[in-house]
Amino acid sequence: MTTKALADFVADLQYDKLSHETVQITKQCILDWLGVCIRGSQEKPIKIIRKLLLEGGGKPQATVLAGDAEKTTTLNAAFCNGSASHSLDFDDLHNPSIIHLATVVVPPVFAIADTERKSGKEMLAAVVAGYEVGGRVGESVIPESYFFWHTTGTAGTFGAAASAAKILGLNAADTLQCLGSAGTQAAGLWEFLKEGAMSKTLHAGKSSYAGVLSAYLARAGFTGATKILEGEKGFCRAMVPEPHLEKLTDGLNDGIYKIDNNSFKPYACCKHSHASLYAMQVLRAENGLKSEDVEEIELLVNNITEFLINNPQPENPYGCKFSIQYCVAGMLKYGDMGVDRFLPEVIGDAEVRGVMAKTKVVRDPAIEAVHAADPAKLASKLVVRCKDGRVLEMQVDFPKGDPPNPMSWDESVAKFMSLAVPVYGEAKAAKLCKLIETLENSKDFAVDLAKCLA
Repeated sequence: MTTKALADFVADLQYDKLSHETVQITKQCILDWLGVCIRGSQEKPIKIIRKLLLEGGGKPQATVLAGDAEKTTTLNAAFCNGSASHSLDFDDLHNPSIIHLATVVVPPVFAIADTERKSGKEMLAAVVAGYEVGGRVGESVIPESYFFWHTTGTAGTFGAAASAAKILGLNAADTLQCLGSAGTQAAGLWEFLKEGAMSKTLHAGKSSYAGVLSAYLARAGFTGATKILEGEKGFCRAMVPEPHLEKLTDGLNDGIYKIDNNSFKPYACCKHSHASLYAMQVLRAENGLKSEDVEEIELLVNNITEFLINNPQPENPYGCKFSIQYCVAGMLKYGDMGVDRFLPEVIGDAEVRGVMAKTKVVRDPAIEAVHAADPAKLASKLVVRCKDGRVLEMQVDFPKGDPPNPMSWDESVAKFMSLAVPVYGEAKAAKLCKLIETLENSKDFAVDLAKCLA
C-alpha cells in the first residue's frame, strides 16, 4: 500500500534522524516562508479572506501573521497564513514536483504548534515530513496534470496533511486516515490565470486548512480512504491517465529528503520565468544593456512555460507576475524584479511595454528535452538581438535560488527583513528571524512567538 508507506514514514520521522544540513535548509525554508507570509498579508486578496474568516469569530488559538497580535481558530489561522504566503509569488518552489511547498506545509505547522504548545524540534520534523510527502505526490502526477491542475492546490494538500499529522503527533494509523481525508479535498484549477484572478491564494489557504482539518478529524476517529493515492478511483489516477506511482516511494527512507533540494526565489513572480530573468540580469550587467539597445528578444522555453506564462499583454499586477514578457522587460529596465515592480502604478510603464512588444516566446524542443531529462531544470534560453548588430544569448538551467546556484542564509535573512520590517518593524522582525535561526532550542513555540510579537 503506497499511501500507507508514506503514512508510516511521517509517523516514524524524528528530529534526531535529520542531518545538520537538512535542519539548516529546513530553517531557511521556514524563514523564507515567514517573510513572504508577513508581507503577503497586506495584499488585497488576503485582506478579503482574512476579514471574512475573522468576522466569524472563534476561539483564539493560533496567530495570524498580519502585523498585529490577532488570534483565531487553528483552522482559520492556517487558512489566512497559507493564503498570505502565496499572494506575492515570492515563495519557494520544489522544482521536480512544481509545488510551492512552504505555502501548504508550514502554515499547518505554525498554527498547530501555536495551539498545542509544540517544540521547535517537533516543528522542524513536521516541515521535513510535509515537504517529503507533498513533493513525492507532486512528482507522481507531473508534468501531465499541470495543464489543468495547480499542483500546490492538489498535491500540496497531501503535504499539508502530512505536516499537520506530524506536528499533532498522530500515529501511523491515524496519519493514514488523515491523508485519506486530505486527498478527497485536493483541488485547484489554472483557469484563473486568464483573468489574473485571485484564486491562486485560495488554493494555498484551502490546502493548509484541509491539512489541519484532516489531522484533527483523524485524531477524533474520522476515517478516510486508505489507498487515496494509488487506488482505482484515487488521486493519482484522477489527475493523469498513467501516473508515475513509483515516484511516491522510490528512495523513501534513504536519508535524502525532498527539502534538501528546494529552491528559493530572488524574483517576485512565477518560477517558470526565473531562468530567463537570471539570464537577462547577467547579460544586462555584463554588457551594460539598456532598453533602447534592443531590436528583438527571443525566449526559448519549454511547453509548461509557454502555456502558463506566455502573456504578451497582462492587464493587472497578478497577470504581470505570470507574463514572461513583462518580467524580462522589467528586468532589462530595473535590474531586479522585487515586489515593487508589480505595483498597479508601475506595470504600465511605457519603456517596459515597449520592450514587451519586441519580445517573442518560442516553444523549443531542445529546451523541452532539458526538462524531460531532469525535472529539476526549469530551463530557458534568452537571445537578445541589438540594434548595433550584437547578438547576446544565454541558456540557464539553474537560475539563482536553485540548489546548484543557491541563496545563502544571509541572502535569505536580507529577503526576510525586506519583507517583514515594513509590517512588523525592525525590532520584531529581528526577533522573529532569531527565533527561526535557533528554532531547535524552542521548548514552547507559542510562548516564544508571543514574545517576538509583544
